[in-house]
Amino acid sequence: MENQMDYIKIEKSARLRQKVRNIAAYLFLTFWAVIVLFPFYWMLLTSVKSYGSYNGEHVPRLFTTSPTLENYREAFTAVPLEKYITNTVIFTLVTTALMLVVITLAAFAFARLDFRGKNLVFTLFLALMMIPTELVVITNFTTITNLDMRNTFAGLILPSVTSVFYIYLLKENFEQVPDELYRAAKVDGTSDLKYLYKVLMPICKPTLVTVAILKIIECWNLYVWPRLITDDPNYFLVSNGIQEIRENGFGRDNIPAMMAAVVVISVPLIVLFLIFRKKIMAGVSRGGTKG
Repeated sequence: MENQMDYIKIEKSARLRQKVRNIAAYLFLTFWAVIVLFPFYWMLLTSVKSYGSYNGEHVPRLFTTSPTLENYREAFTAVPLEKYITNTVIFTLVTTALMLVVITLAAFAFARLDFRGKNLVFTLFLALMMIPTELVVITNFTTITNLDMRNTFAGLILPSVTSVFYIYLLKENFEQVPDELYRAAKVDGTSDLKYLYKVLMPICKPTLVTVAILKIIECWNLYVWPRLITDDPNYFLVSNGIQEIRENGFGRDNIPAMMAAVVVISVPLIVLFLIFRKKIMAGVSRGGTKG
């Protein structure tokens, strides 16, 4: 009886410690979430403050009693923001589609095909990840300029149609599919491309969706390359648009209107991530797990 009472006390003590740890963990995560989300809240709050109200605040306020949507109207009228968004959508969709074709074929070749020097070539591919981005940008800029492709969608798109990291991620995912399926398909006379389209791609769909979403986010946020390769407003992306708004739109002082433009540009990516967040997590974890 005494041993049973001691066991109950130990169990209650263990449960209490676990409960305290859980509370501490949730408090820390809540605190960290507030820190991470506060900039987004401040951006949204500033975007609905009037110009006079914002400039009249000697001490920034965490709320407003008179929100306005005038800043959003000004964001679309001061500069052709709609044109910048359309250009970015075209650039993002075309780049993502081409990249998926390129990396899928490359990953399949490294994962399933046997050819001389495959391991060496793949090692050299991975070594490319060690090259500083600045060097790649300089090389791409020189190449595109020599090809007379500045201020064109082709010049914007071509340097972004492949990714060593995504090839590696997809290759690891393809290699998780049992070899027996490939051998059985070859015995049935299935071509490599048909096996890729009918078998591998449906099985690895979560990773493909994840790569597509991550590439969309990457293209939407691209800043350095569009600034280098375009100086024609007809080809400006939203990254160029923000700078154009700041310099030639409503000026550097109209922070509420600037924040309204940033909200308009940020919302599509936030919505996209919230919708597909589970697929992103599943695809990344699947792609990084062997066996």
